[in-house]
Amino acid sequence: MFKRKIIQSLQKWSSQPKRKPLIIRGARQVGKTSVVSMFADEFDQFIYLNLEKREDKNLFERGLPVNDIYQAVLLKANKRHVQNKTLLFIDEIQNSPEAVASLRYFYEDLSDLHVIAAGSLLEVRISEKDINFPVGRVEFLYMYPLSFQEYLTAIKEDQSAELLHEIPFKEYALETLVHHFHKYVLLGGMPEVIEHYSLTKDIASLGPIYHSLMTTYQEDAEKYTKGNKKIIRHCIETAPLEAGSRIRFEGFGESNYKSRDISQSLRALEQAMLLYLIYPTTSLEVPPRRDFKKSPRLQFLDTGLINFTARLQHNYYSFHDLHGFYRGILAEHIVGQELLACSQYNEKPFFWVREKKQSVAEVDYLVQYKRFLIPVEVKSGKAGRLRSLHQFIDRCSHAYAVRLYAGPFLLSKETTLSGKSFFLLNLPYFLASKLPDYLDWMMEKTA
Repeated sequence: MFKRKIIQSLQKWSSQPKRKPLIIRGARQVGKTSVVSMFADEFDQFIYLNLEKREDKNLFERGLPVNDIYQAVLLKANKRHVQNKTLLFIDEIQNSPEAVASLRYFYEDLSDLHVIAAGSLLEVRISEKDINFPVGRVEFLYMYPLSFQEYLTAIKEDQSAELLHEIPFKEYALETLVHHFHKYVLLGGMPEVIEHYSLTKDIASLGPIYHSLMTTYQEDAEKYTKGNKKIIRHCIETAPLEAGSRIRFEGFGESNYKSRDISQSLRALEQAMLLYLIYPTTSLEVPPRRDFKKSPRLQFLDTGLINFTARLQHNYYSFHDLHGFYRGILAEHIVGQELLACSQYNEKPFFWVREKKQSVAEVDYLVQYKRFLIPVEVKSGKAGRLRSLHQFIDRCSHAYAVRLYAGPFLLSKETTLSGKSFFLLNLPYFLASKLPDYLDWMMEKTA
């Protein structure tokens, strides 16, 4: 087991004087149970319930007051309550609406008890109105596959992980971190994959793990929706192959399925956090607004699963620059994965479009920084070829932009094709998760 960044958020939550029960949300197999088990080492007593087990689920279905529920839990676990030092973890809580409802009373009547719940299909149950959360009585944290920084820690490259925090970035570390980042993009961030790789360093042996993960998601099809299971299975199988691209619902994945059926299935998978539909914006100013009339870009759970499904792994070592590989899609996709991983509230990123009859401009990502929307391009070419970014800069009210690429860290002064001067922050791909810190640095340097 390796330490995850979310542990810091759990520690902050546990120290709050008026602490609410915490619900960790995330896709299956991203490590929710493991991270809570690791966090439990900080408590004198840990009680684990899994509501996929009938005997644990029954504890919440007797209509008992919450104090009696807790006494029944202690009795079953053969433990006594330790004030302010007991952690109760209710796993797979989506299987019991009664357990979800009881969280309110844990907060009101047992405030010294630390309560964490987790479930990988909570959003699905909510959308089907099977579960109602006790509004204002619970908190939420979101969990994703390992970020690049977490990956470095997991493979015991602690010095490299520490260098990510040094701003500005040290040029001497570029080659080493590019090497690690390319391996990270190849492997992805699924905990079971990274744990096995950290022990064996054998990429060829990872195939059965990837296959098992994808099979698990496919076998869960009946849990994602009450609709057509065949269509949702098609979407699970096809989504990794369409990831990183803008999609149309009608005929998705070279099928004969209608737009409405595909839309329903993809949104169910989005609720299960297996994928994200990233809609564009035409906004130039804060706050950005998504344009749901335009086609979305598909973000899948994990880049490693994309590589496995598309059978790309054996091609990796032929390319030094990620943007030259697989039409540049993986470079853009891993940046999206990193931006999601550093979000605390499951905030989907934006991308910008300007669609006219004779031309289309598209900026890969927009990052909100204070009162600005900062355009972020994932490119390998020279700054002068960033035509879509130039169009955005020409129309917006500020003069700041970012390029993520395979080159060195550099802050440069550029000019758009129309003659507007702006500052371009050039960052290696692997610093995507550090964008907020580097934007602070850029604003200070250019003030």
